[in-house]
Order: sequence, then C-alpha cells, then structure tokens
Amino acid sequence: MYYHQHPQAFSQNYLSELQGQILACPYFAVNNLNRDFVGTKGFSIVFQRSHLITVEQNFPYFKSYLDRALQPECNAFYLNPLLLKSGSRVDPHIDRSLRSYCKTIEPPALVSVLYVEVPIDLEGGELVLQSNKRQVGKIAPQSNTLLFFQGDLTHSVNPVTSSGIRLSLVCEQYNLEDQQLWDIPEFKLESRALKAEEGNQQRKGKLLR
Repeated sequence: MYYHQHPQAFSQNYLSELQGQILACPYFAVNNLNRDFVGTKGFSIVFQRSHLITVEQNFPYFKSYLDRALQPECNAFYLNPLLLKSGSRVDPHIDRSLRSYCKTIEPPALVSVLYVEVPIDLEGGELVLQSNKRQVGKIAPQSNTLLFFQGDLTHSVNPVTSSGIRLSLVCEQYNLEDQQLWDIPEFKLESRALKAEEGNQQRKGKLLR
C-alpha cells in the first residue's frame, strides 16, 4: 500500500481548536519551505523523539495529533502546518526537509497529513502521489482525515482554484542511524516570522550604537 487514510480521525472540537491556534500562531507566515511550495503559508518544527515533550509544552494543541500520528520506529521529525488558498500549489518533490542538517539523509519512512480545514466546494488541491513517474494516488482532501503515505514517493498538490483555505498538518517521520541523528537539532523552530524578528533586532542594535 502506498498510502492509507483514516476519516473522522479527531473530534470536531479538537479540529476547530487546532485550526484557530495554527492561524493565530505568531510564527505562522509566508512559508519557509523551498520553491516547490508556491503561495503557501506555515512554519516548521524540527525535533527528535527525545524532545517530543518540548514540542508539546510549546505547542500543546499539536499533542493529540502527535499522539496518534507518530510511529514508534521513527526518531526524528519535521512538523509543519501548511496553508494553501486560491493560486497556491505544491510542485512535485520528495520530502527530505532534514537534509539541510545532514546531507546523507534518505527520504522519511513515511509522511502523515491531517486535513484540518478543507472547503466543501474546494476546486483543485488534490494530493498526487507518484512512484517512478507512475501515478499511484490522487487524493481529494477531506476535512478531519488523517493520511499516511510512503516517504519515498514523489508528491505534489494541484493548484487551488477556489476560495477558502486548505489547511493541513504535515509530519515527515524519519528512522535515522545514531550518526545521522547527531546532526539533527533536538528541537528547533523554523519560521520567516522569526527571521524578520531577528532582522528587526539587529537593526535596532545598530541604531542604539
């Protein structure tokens, strides 16, 4: 099986809370991901299993998702909320987001995706999965569905052409050797909002000198 889905994965109360917290998060900004993510928003958390508690302390609204989605054999993770709206798309790629820390990393063992908010009348926005250039899945997102797919699949998201937001919570899950794990941050937040804040602080520092 290249992928499997679990509909109605969480309570509606949790889903509503999750959406509200993500959209209100100060780190939620124009995406820090690579050029494949066109017109999208989000932020990212890199962490090792040893620091799962740190993630849950700083972002308690992710806990229920992490409790259900994280696989016991995996020890390093790249977690990111991902928002697409009209005009957004994700071009074909294979996830290797931890490669910026360790060049020898292979694709994740699997990727989990929770569809937090999907408009009923969404046009476009399908997740397309490919193996060796052969399409093995085309998934129309459904709100409150938890999806798992093989980490070595090329995947993309078709352009969204309707109004409303398509919000998902994505986690790349890796099973790394000790030597690779050594290069991965125990806990690190990645956000363009943080970079903007650091730039403002540097400018203020120069003005004060």
